[in-house]
Amino acid sequence: MVSALRLMVRAALAAACVFSGPVLTQAAEPVAVEDAAFAALSQRLFPLFTALAQDPAAMSALMTDPGTRDIMSARATRQATCRQDTGCVAQALLWQEAEIATLAAALPATLPAFDDGVAAQATRELQGVNVILGTYGLGQVPAYPAIDGAGVLDPAERRAWLQAALWLSGTPRGGSLQGMDLSFDFALALLDGSTRTDAVAHLPIEGGMNEAAFTRARRTDWGKYRYTALIVTGIGPELADMPLSPGGKYHLRLAAQQFAAGDAPFIIVSGGRAHPFNTRFTEAVEMRTALIERYGIPADRIVIDPHARHTTTNLRNAARLLVAMGAPLERDTLVVCNPVQSAAIGSPAFVERNQRELGYAPGVAGARISPTLLAWRPDAASARIDPRDPLDP
Repeated sequence: MVSALRLMVRAALAAACVFSGPVLTQAAEPVAVEDAAFAALSQRLFPLFTALAQDPAAMSALMTDPGTRDIMSARATRQATCRQDTGCVAQALLWQEAEIATLAAALPATLPAFDDGVAAQATRELQGVNVILGTYGLGQVPAYPAIDGAGVLDPAERRAWLQAALWLSGTPRGGSLQGMDLSFDFALALLDGSTRTDAVAHLPIEGGMNEAAFTRARRTDWGKYRYTALIVTGIGPELADMPLSPGGKYHLRLAAQQFAAGDAPFIIVSGGRAHPFNTRFTEAVEMRTALIERYGIPADRIVIDPHARHTTTNLRNAARLLVAMGAPLERDTLVVCNPVQSAAIGSPAFVERNQRELGYAPGVAGARISPTLLAWRPDAASARIDPRDPLDP
């Protein structure tokens, strides 16, 4: 059955990519080559379905399910009707709500467990495919248009990008989900073509600039400190070629002062490549450099979160780092930022924002120590991957 579905997908792709000119005979089946960039992005954005692609028994069980067969047949038919219209193909590859529900319910229980279940994770990942196709393929306005999306493209350029993504998604790739559905590799190709692969920058997170701090964390006696870490939130600049905003520099002065008090073994600086749109600077990297060069903070005391794009994910990603470092989650951290942002993080409105944007609370705010210092206790739910924010899942 898997082979039959694969043939339907190929037929749909062939119908969408019609060429004029002589027909060339292909002597052999194309080799499925490994693409390290696509593999890393797939693992980061779609961990559940990537695991499925690597589990032949689970994939066979899914694809022989009657409900799955029906939706895959319907999806192949939608794609085939598009012929040369790449925008139509992108639209056809979107997952309908009923398809998401059917596929999520049919996934084998043998797949890796997630904190709120396989079906919930599958739903997030399929909705994430839709977000990528809509934002980077169909020109839909992203949730945060000032920092997300592919930017302004004329229609001809957008069609060229869609065509390239379609060609890439149909060219065999080892370890991919192409045999199941083209939408995953189509989404990866759109992100790659837009150079918005922020999600896999600076990975593995325990290596590179974080290696020295992670090494120190393994031998840290956490009980000797009042807080497990100082969390410095981002406040990105809005001017091109500005590495750090004036507000960001203020945050660093506060962090250096607080670190000198000796209450925490590490400083976590959080901020991705967000402000202004498509900036070349990663805020956390620039903050780390400033802490070392301006304030003499040792490199093995600084941990970067180079992905966060919002205050909610500043804290969520800090929680993820603390888990990875082996810090006790029953202990408080100290959020260091300006008085306005500090008050916002400690407010009921921020709790509501987390529920709205993340679907859970990445931690619990505690006492306001001062206008610029807020106790905050991280939660393990922060490990949940959500590709509906494809630049920082």
